[in-house]
This record gives sequence, structure tokens and C-alpha cells, in this order.
Amino acid sequence: MAVAVDAATRKRVLRVIFISLLLDLLSFTFILPLFPNLLEFYRNAEAPLDASAPASKTLLSSVLGYLNAYKAAFARPIESRYDIVLLGGALGSLFSLLQAFASPIIGHLSDRHGRRTALLASMAGNILSVLLWVIAVDFRTFLASRVVGGLSEGNIQLATAIATDISDDTSRGSTMALIGACFSIAFTFGPALGAYLSSVPTVAANPFATAAAFSLFLIVTETVYLWFSLPETLPKLTGKDVKKTKSETKPLQRTNSHFLLNLIHFTFLLFFSGMEFSLPFMTYDLFGYTSANNGRLLGYVGLVASLLQGGVTRRLPPLLSVKTGVLACLAAFAMLGRITSVGGLYLAATCLATTSATVVSGLNALSSFEASEDERGRKLGVMRSWGQLGRGLGPVLFTSVYWWAGRGTAYTIGATGIAVVSALVLFGLKTPPGSVKAKTKAGSKTEKSEL
Repeated sequence: MAVAVDAATRKRVLRVIFISLLLDLLSFTFILPLFPNLLEFYRNAEAPLDASAPASKTLLSSVLGYLNAYKAAFARPIESRYDIVLLGGALGSLFSLLQAFASPIIGHLSDRHGRRTALLASMAGNILSVLLWVIAVDFRTFLASRVVGGLSEGNIQLATAIATDISDDTSRGSTMALIGACFSIAFTFGPALGAYLSSVPTVAANPFATAAAFSLFLIVTETVYLWFSLPETLPKLTGKDVKKTKSETKPLQRTNSHFLLNLIHFTFLLFFSGMEFSLPFMTYDLFGYTSANNGRLLGYVGLVASLLQGGVTRRLPPLLSVKTGVLACLAAFAMLGRITSVGGLYLAATCLATTSATVVSGLNALSSFEASEDERGRKLGVMRSWGQLGRGLGPVLFTSVYWWAGRGTAYTIGATGIAVVSALVLFGLKTPPGSVKAKTKAGSKTEKSEL
């Protein structure tokens, strides 16, 4: 499927995608390291642990009551210090499950009304979400912020659809890697910046207002930038979809079924996200890691992933990228179930960085090959929906096994699940025609100067 987009337009749109998505993800990652302290602040205000404090009937106290009932079901006792982590995981799962519901709808709207319109509508929801966080002096308002954000966040899938609109078959993999690089850069620097901003007090009733306000500033800046800089890219609205006679029209040749791609995406993220969420528990139990230690570990993963995406992944065919990532993930699971040293931990983290740099961007590229121009947003939205469903269920299921049966059993089950994913990738997926065509010198020069 050749795309009738000139090189100058492609370069300009890619720059807009990169800058806007980087702003969006930086804003999104601000809150990640703040969850423990933020939720502890609401708990101390609305559901204090002090038995002498008067009982309160708040939404948070009810949620913690259900959480304690869940903890009581485990054979191994779970200390109260884990309450905040479990609550944060539950909120993360809620966000992902809301994304699973909203992503196909957002994708369909982008196919019907255009990428630009859908993206700006999504940004309006993001602004409302962060604004609620700024004024969240109680847990109920903060929860509303997460719900609005989960239902409106569409930047990632729409950026993917836009990138696909302006890419031909041979450049699609490198374009997806460019989007993946935004993730790695944001996750390397965003959490640290968010943690710093949270230490700057401005509003006594909401000690995290400074970080929230700067996050709002980034989102508003992104929205204004998109309004003035992003053109419409949906071919049927730009006039790029040249109408052909019936004899000239060639049916889309599908190489991989969307069912198989969605199944792989769901299963992979089910186990991968569960492992991600359990990592702080494991490092604490084995090495006594603090939040700062875990921050350095995640920063290392983000840095290595950024280097791989910028130098390696964007040059790999999509299927090879996915194969490399799932095998690296399998190696990481095998190591994490057996490590006894910090050196082993960082070796496994290197494998996880390889996985982060390859699998999801490769699957998105493969999915885009199986969709025609007028269904691309919906197909990519459905794929993201299945991934978010896996990301929503994974932490709860994986950590339940971790506490019931221990680290060895949990990571052995995880390794078995990723082995199944690896088999599906190695023996079930095929290379789409055109995804590995040799690039011309001119094409290579264009790729190097995209940004």
C-alpha cells in the first residue's frame, strides 16, 4: 500500500507526532512515582490507621475495606505497608480497563471524522482529567481524574494511526519505533521530574498540586501545538485516496489475522505487565530496595530501551523485532525466578529493556499492514483495547500467584505463558509483503532526516 504523501509533509507530521507524544507521555509519567505518597496522603486524611481516630465513611475507606478482605484470602500474610501499593495497582488496572473499553470507540471515530478531530477531542478529555488532579483535595476527585483520563486517552493509538497514514510499507516499522522511542524517553525522565516537582509545595490542601499543575501546562501546550501544527492525515478526508474502478481495485492481501495479533498482544501484556508490577515487591524482598533504588532500576531500563529504539529497532523488520522482544522477555522471566544478586537483576533488566523496545511497536506495525485506510483507526484501536485488557488483568492475577505460591512459582508460570507467546510469534506470524523490501539510498536519507 503506497501512500501518496510527499517527503516534506511526512517529515513535518512525524515531527509533530514526536513532539506532541513526548509532551503527552512526560505528563502521563509524572504521577507514576507519586502514587505511594499521594495515596498515603488521602488515606491519612480519609481512612487513618490510628485506631483512636474516629471512623470515617468515605469512598476510600470503603475501597480499603474491600482490599483488606482480598488480602485476608491469601495463605501468606500481606503486611499493611503493601496496602498503598495494592491500591495503586488497582487504580492502574482501572485505568487500563477503561482504555480497553474506549480505544475501539476512539479508533472508529478517527476513521469516520478524521485523526485530527479525534485527537483534539481526546486532548480535551486529558485536560479535564489533569485539571481534576490539580484540584483533587480528596480521593473521590482524584478517582474521577483517573476515570476521565482512562476514557479519553487516545493519543498513543491515534499517533500510531497518523504515522501509518503517512508511511509506506518499507518505512512503517521505523516509524513505529520512533513512537516507541517517545515512551522510553518519557519513562526515563518523566518520573524523576514528577518526583522533583512533588517536593515543591504550593497548595497545602493538595501537596502534589505543583506536579499536577506542570502536567496540566504540558497537556495544554500539546493541545495548542496540535491545533496549529497537525494537518489531517486520513486519506479519505485529504483526497489522497484515489478512487479506482472495480477492475483496478486490488483486495487487501492479509498475511496475519487480526485475531492472532490481538491474542498475542493480550497474552503478552497479561504476563509482562504482571511481572512489571511485581518487580518492586521482589526487589524489596530480595535486596531491601527502596523507592530510589527501584527508580534507578527503571531509569536504566528506559535508557537502554531508548538507545535500542533509536539505533536498532527502527532498522529491524517488524516481525523480527517482535521475535527478538518475546525471546528476550522469556529470558528475563527465567532469570527473575532464580536471581540472587544485583548483577543478575540488572542482566534481567537489560532483557526487559529489549522487550520494551521491540514487541509492542512491532505488533502495531504488523497490525497496520492488515488494515485498509478506511478501517485502520478502528483496527489499531481494537488491538490496543486487547492489550489494555491484558495490562489491566495482569497485575492482579500475577501478584495473587506471587503471594499465594511464592516468587519461583509465579515467574515459572509467567515464563510458561511467554513461551506460549513466543511459539505463536515464531510459528504463527508471517512477514507481510513489502515490510522487508530493500530501501533505496534516497529512502534511507529520508529516514535519517525524518526529524
